Amino acid sequence: MLARSAGKALSPRPKFRFRGCLFAHHDASRPSRTLATQVQHHIPASVDDKALITVFDNPPSTFRQSPFAVTGLFGHPSLVRPEALISLADATVVRAQLLTDRILCARESRDELLKVVKNLDRLSDMLCGVIDLAELVRNAHPDRIWVDAANRAYETLCEFMNVLNTHVGLYEVLKVVLSDPSIVQTLSPEAYQTALIFWRDFEKSGIDLSPIDRNKFVSLSSDILVLGRQFLEGANAPRPPASIKPSELGGLKDKGMGVRLQLQAQFTQRDLLVYPGSLQAHMIMRSAPDEDPRRRVYLAANSSTPEQIGVLESLLRKRAELARLVGRESFAHMTLDDKMAKTPDNVYNFLDALLKHTRPFARRALHTLSQRKQVHHGMSSLPTIQAWDRDFYCPPEPPAPPIPLPPLTLGTVFMGLSRLFQHLYGISLRPADSDSGEVWHKDVHKLEVVDHDQGIIGWIYADLFARRGKASGAAHYTVRCSRRTDDDDQQGDGTVQGAEMRLRESEEFEAVKRHRLPNQEGVFQLPVVVLLCEFPRPTVMRGATVLEWHEVLTLFHEMGHAMHSMIGRTEYQNVAGTRCATDFVELPSILMEHFLNSPTVLSLFDIDGSSTARQIGNHHNDPCHSIDTYSQILLAAVDQIYHSPAVIDPSFDSTAELAKLHDTRGLIPHVPGTSFQTQFGHLFGYGATYYSYLFDRAIASRVWHNVFSRDPLDRNTGEKYKHEVLRYGGGRDPWKMVSLLLDAPELETGNMETMREVGRWKIQDDVGQPGRH
Repeated sequence: MLARSAGKALSPRPKFRFRGCLFAHHDASRPSRTLATQVQHHIPASVDDKALITVFDNPPSTFRQSPFAVTGLFGHPSLVRPEALISLADATVVRAQLLTDRILCARESRDELLKVVKNLDRLSDMLCGVIDLAELVRNAHPDRIWVDAANRAYETLCEFMNVLNTHVGLYEVLKVVLSDPSIVQTLSPEAYQTALIFWRDFEKSGIDLSPIDRNKFVSLSSDILVLGRQFLEGANAPRPPASIKPSELGGLKDKGMGVRLQLQAQFTQRDLLVYPGSLQAHMIMRSAPDEDPRRRVYLAANSSTPEQIGVLESLLRKRAELARLVGRESFAHMTLDDKMAKTPDNVYNFLDALLKHTRPFARRALHTLSQRKQVHHGMSSLPTIQAWDRDFYCPPEPPAPPIPLPPLTLGTVFMGLSRLFQHLYGISLRPADSDSGEVWHKDVHKLEVVDHDQGIIGWIYADLFARRGKASGAAHYTVRCSRRTDDDDQQGDGTVQGAEMRLRESEEFEAVKRHRLPNQEGVFQLPVVVLLCEFPRPTVMRGATVLEWHEVLTLFHEMGHAMHSMIGRTEYQNVAGTRCATDFVELPSILMEHFLNSPTVLSLFDIDGSSTARQIGNHHNDPCHSIDTYSQILLAAVDQIYHSPAVIDPSFDSTAELAKLHDTRGLIPHVPGTSFQTQFGHLFGYGATYYSYLFDRAIASRVWHNVFSRDPLDRNTGEKYKHEVLRYGGGRDPWKMVSLLLDAPELETGNMETMREVGRWKIQDDVGQPGRH
């Protein structure tokens, strides 16, 4: 689409299900024990590195409280009041309309035709620059007035964007450009890739349909959005409780919880109503020796109403009808043609190979669980493991580091990240003061991303502490993408009499973004990203925030996205940083998690370099990790089935298809009466692309073990990755980037056999998983 909003990076990363204490006391004034890590010759921690510890671990904020704002949000002087965001959106529409009119007249001049791709990208950036900022404000700003203003700005620009996405005139002009070989020859590979993105998005919007069919396309698109919202509401809706008798809880492994539940039942003098997702439900699934209460809790947790199933199946049918309307066999065919996978058949080849590889490990794990169940019940033969047995016979363990580590404060982890980036890329993180009005909350910290040769190349705003009203979970928001701006030719856009002030408002908003980097040709718009997390806030009484290992993994993951945005230095914002294929975007973030496997990397958390070499395995072993991976592969297969031509058949039954897959290819039998698919929220956000996370896990694992693992701090390797992959964003064929990185030219074709080959790669991604050595 013309407004390809960067927004949040895709992160369907499975979260650890049972979070322990989120805050552990750490007295920063006391010397902690040194890291048991392997010492090599490291770049010493700089003054800026050490300053990161002070910024994130000391409760006093650098936030300058003032009733008079010196600047506005993200340093934009105009954004000092909520209503200014609405005014900016209106001004952006005026200016965008001028640029749209210019593009529509491009056929009158060859010189203008040569600028069409650049001007389409400018038009997209003009809209995205405000849309993405408004999206961040909607999710992070604590002031309801600001949130309301952001919603209005967002809706105004999205309405205009929707008009452009189905604008026949713009499509016809682009068709003229791409049909003229003499013009195409003038386009750089990146410009041509950008043009193809616009072309494909126009076609996916039904641009070349007849007026009647185009109206039908718009109607179907609206229906899909409405059904999608209804589906997500149903997916997140509470499930009905299971009725549990007090006598069934006497043998709970967690005796304290068992006693409390029994006392609760005695006090109320009735059976307990246990709600799925509650602490009581988790404890029963993990601790109840009697199988029946676990079965009832499982049934309750995986129940659906007929209405919820109906909404999902209507959504799937509407998507299929939309794909057929634009001449595609299925929604999966329509969605995948610009991804690395290209076709549903290629996805199936990847998933089939991955299933085949994972099955022996998962069956071995299932055999272990079956032996445990046999002993537990005193059976003479091995019993079948049911879905409600998984957590009882193999309770999920929290992720753990590969070696013993002292408590890691948030500041210490950021220091380690900065030192890692210095080794790999010659880039460091530097704390910076934010002016009054620049950030939206006193807990937000501004970091400059500094290249040792080019100076500041972007900014990261870290909003990391939990607070009421803030969006939950961890996310990376791209508020501003990189792009080249010195060849924008704004003067050619024209003007509107009486709207000079409006135009100036939008122009001044964009002027703040431009910077000339040393040792680099041209003027660039530098990227701005925001990291949102919900870590506990440091306090004077309790000290610095100490991260659990799964939180360290999360931070490394999100910083992988952030550095992709920072290092991406493309001339077109439509291919900048994380604006790349869905099944490629998670590679840099998952790869970042792998660096936490290395004792050498972990030693970067040691500020004084006094650690000693010692590497040992974890204290526990989890035989069930492969079962969970196998289950995720099946979910990816379900996603493909649900977006195949099969959904057009009036007899299509999503529950029956799920049961059939589990009973034919699964390890654990499908439970009659359950319908998990109505809680599989990724079916909406990642429709036909849920395989992407598994796919990038496989590639990231290969890249780590073949490229980085031997010497994870090697600058030459980091520079190769930086210049062959990260800098291109979505401006280069990802298969070419992967093949160069792995020195495997046979991968460059990205065909069916290549997908099958990736499926055969071992997913050694159990970063911080139990049993890692």
